[in-house]
Amino acid sequence: MKCIAPLVLITTLFVMPSLVLGDTLLLDSIVETPVSSPHPNRGQSMEQVYNKYGQAQQEIPAVGKPPITRWVYEKFTVYFEHDRVIETVIHR
Repeated sequence: MKCIAPLVLITTLFVMPSLVLGDTLLLDSIVETPVSSPHPNRGQSMEQVYNKYGQAQQEIPAVGKPPITRWVYEKFTVYFEHDRVIETVIHR
């Protein structure tokens, strides 16, 4: 028990300052932009996106597990997990 007490004290001295001195995230600078142009919605299939928006300017092959694929259009980029839209990012 005597060996554990110094270890706990040393660990506490090194960990506590990092918890107290955390980073500050400035959320005031993040602005939600209303989307006025049509774009793919979550859950749509690759086939639905292709049929509605046509061939992408660039198709980035799937990476990772689960596989994530990107299709880049002029005004937005579509992210797919397997063959379904998980996110659409509007270009500014």
